Amino acid sequence: MKYSVSMLTAMMMASVPVYAADMQSSELASDATATAMPDTQISEGSTSDIQTSDRQTVQQLPVITVTATHESRDILDVPTAIYKVEMPDQQNDANIDLAEVLQGVPGLQVKDRENFAQDLQLSIRGFGARSTFGVRGIRMYVDGIPATMPDGQGQTSNIDLNSLSNVEVLTGPFSSLYGNSSGGTILTETRTGEGRDSVTVGVGAGSHDQQQVTLSAQGGADQGNQPAYYISNSYMQTDGYREHSGADKILQNAKLTWDLDDGSEINWVVNRVKINADDPAGLTRSDWQSNPKQQASYLKQFNVRKEIDQTQTGLTWKKPISDHQSLYAMTYLGQRKMTQYQSIPASTQSNPLHAGGVIDFDRKYYGVDLRWMAEDLFSHLDLALGLAFDRMDEDRQGYENFDSSGTYGVKGDLRRDEDNTMWNLDPYLQASWAFNPAFSVDAGLRYSNVRYDSDDHYVTTNNPDDSGDVDYDQLLPSVALNWKISDHLNSYIAYGKGFETPTFTEMAYRPDGLSGVNTDLKAATSDTYELGLKSRSYLGLITGALFYTETQDDIVSADAVNGRSTYRNADQTLRQGVELAWQKELWKDLSLQASYHYIDATFDADIAATANNAAIAKGTNIPGIAKNQAYLGLNWQASEGLRAGLDVRYVDQVYVDDDNSDAAPSYTIVGMNVGYTWILDNWQINSYAKVNNLFDRDYVGSVIVNDRNGRYFEPADGRNFSAGVSLTKKF
Repeated sequence: MKYSVSMLTAMMMASVPVYAADMQSSELASDATATAMPDTQISEGSTSDIQTSDRQTVQQLPVITVTATHESRDILDVPTAIYKVEMPDQQNDANIDLAEVLQGVPGLQVKDRENFAQDLQLSIRGFGARSTFGVRGIRMYVDGIPATMPDGQGQTSNIDLNSLSNVEVLTGPFSSLYGNSSGGTILTETRTGEGRDSVTVGVGAGSHDQQQVTLSAQGGADQGNQPAYYISNSYMQTDGYREHSGADKILQNAKLTWDLDDGSEINWVVNRVKINADDPAGLTRSDWQSNPKQQASYLKQFNVRKEIDQTQTGLTWKKPISDHQSLYAMTYLGQRKMTQYQSIPASTQSNPLHAGGVIDFDRKYYGVDLRWMAEDLFSHLDLALGLAFDRMDEDRQGYENFDSSGTYGVKGDLRRDEDNTMWNLDPYLQASWAFNPAFSVDAGLRYSNVRYDSDDHYVTTNNPDDSGDVDYDQLLPSVALNWKISDHLNSYIAYGKGFETPTFTEMAYRPDGLSGVNTDLKAATSDTYELGLKSRSYLGLITGALFYTETQDDIVSADAVNGRSTYRNADQTLRQGVELAWQKELWKDLSLQASYHYIDATFDADIAATANNAAIAKGTNIPGIAKNQAYLGLNWQASEGLRAGLDVRYVDQVYVDDDNSDAAPSYTIVGMNVGYTWILDNWQINSYAKVNNLFDRDYVGSVIVNDRNGRYFEPADGRNFSAGVSLTKKF
C-alpha cells in the first residue's frame, strides 16, 4: 500500500480537532508524551489571552518548547515528530529500566526481554528490531553524551531512572541530523540540582525477590560560580522471573551544573554501571507454552551469563558571544568492560575458525562535538554549524567456554585476539528560516564518515589473518516546510535521508568463508517522507504523522559459516505508517494520555536463497515489528496526598524470522499504581505500589529474531508487584 498526497492529507485531517473559541489554561501531565522536534522540553512558557466569540477572555495553553535542532522553539513551529516523557517528581514505578517510561510513545516499540544480560529491545519505526542484544540502528544520548558507539551499537543500562528528568524520542526524518544509525533518536536528561540541599533515602521490593536501595543528594547554587549538584546511587538485585535470570546492578550518576556570571552554562556528568546477570535465553514455542518460566534444559550446563562494568564522564559548555550568537562544546570519554559466557558446545568450537564461547572485551571511547549557533542572524534566519568526532578502541578476545575437564561456564583457551578501531568525523549545518508569518523552512546537511579497522593477532596455520579495514560515508540532507494555519494548528511536510552502517559484529566475518572483514557488506540508506499536523486547543495537545520510508541495502542475516554468524544486504525494504498522540488535563490533577501507531514494514524486493536460508519473497513482513500498538493512560498526579494511575497497552503479533514461519501472538495488558506523599515541614515521605499485568496474561515480551535454534520466544512476567518508600530531608 502506498499513500498518495491526497490520501495522506485526508487521513491527517481526520485526526485534527475542530477548533472552538473557549480555550482554557492547562498544564501538561508530567508523565505524558508530547510531539515536537528533537530535544523537546515541556515548559510553562508564556501564556496569552484570546477572545472567545462571546468576548469571554480565557488563557491559551502553555507553550511547549523544543531544542534538539539547537534552538528553542514552540512545538507547533517545528516540522517533525518527537515524543517526550517527563518524569514525575514522585516515584510511581520501580525505576529499574527504560521500559517503564517509554511504553506510551507512538512509533517506538519497547520490548522487555526479562533478561538483564541482553538489555531492552528497542525499535523506532522498525529500525533496530532485528537486534538480538543491546540497541542498534537508533542513536541514544544521556545529557548530550552519546550512549551509542560509532558503529551504531548502544545500550540503555547506564541510564539512571532515579535521577532522570525527561526522555525525548525523535521518530521523524530529522533523526538524520544525528548521523549514522539514526533510524530514530532517544535523548535522556538527568535532573539538575535546585533549591535547598536535600538527601533522599529509598527502599523498594517486588516480585521474584526484587530489592532496591537508593541514596541521592541534591541542591542548587547560591552564587553564579558555585555548582548545583544532583548525585544518585542505587543497588538492585533480583532472582528474575525466569529460571537462571537473576541479576544485580550498581548504578551511580552525578551531575554538576554551573551558571556563570558571563552567561555560560557548564554541565559535568559522571556515570558508572556494574551488572552481573544470568541469561535464560529464549524458548521454543512448545517450551514457552508448557512452562514460560523455564530455561531450556539443554542450556543449563553452560551457565550463560554476562558481566558489565562501564564508567564514563562528559562535559558540556554553552556560552553566548553576542546577543544572537553562542558557542557549544561537548566532550566525553569512557571505558566499558564486558565478559559474556555463551551456550556454544565444544563440538562446534572444534572448528579451528571458531571464535570460542566466551566474549571478552575492554572498550575505550571518547569524542567531541563543537557548534556555533546564531539566532535571527538576518531576516529571521537561524543557523547552527558544527563538527562531531567519536572514536572507539576495542581490545577483544574470545575464549573457549570449557576447561580441560570439559566443564562449561569457565574461561578456557584463547580463540580470538584482535584490536578494533572505529571512528567517525561528521561536519553538519542546520538552518531555519521564517520567510513568511505563516511559513518557515528547516534544513540540515550532515556528512557522516565512519571508518573500521581490525588488526587480528590470533593467526595460526588453520586460522588465517582476519585483519581488514573499510570506510563508509554518506551525505545526509533533510528539509521541511512548516505551515502555520492558525495560532493553534500547524501542518508540515518533511524529508530526510538516513544512513546505517553495519556494527562491528555484523561485518566481522565474510559469508564466502574467506579471511578478512566483510567489505562487501554495504551501509543501508533510507529516504523518509513525513506529513504531519499538530494542534493545541481546549481538546488538549493532538499530534499526528504519516510516514513513508524506503531503505536500500538493509542489513539482514546470512548463513553461519564455520560457526561464524554472517550478514548480507537486502535490496530494498519499505516502512510506512501513522503515529497519533493525544494528551489532555481532564480535571484538576487528572490527565489522560493516549497514543496509537500503525506500521507496515516489509521486504520490498525478493531476497535470494542461500545454503541454509530459503528465499524471501517481496511483501514478506520484516520480523520483530508489531503492526499495531496502542496505549491509554489515566493519571491523578497530585504533588501532595494521593496519587493513582491506570494504563492499558495493546501490542499486535510479532513475526520471529525472515520467513514469517511463526509469530508471538498479540496481547493486551493492564497496569495500576497508587501512591501517597506526606509533607511535614522539611521532611517528605513518598510511597508507591504498582501491579503490572493485572489480569496475569500469558504473553511473549520479545522475540529473538532469526534465532538459529528456534528459541525465538522470551516470555514476559505474569502478574507482578512492586512497592517502595522514600524519605527526603531538606536542609
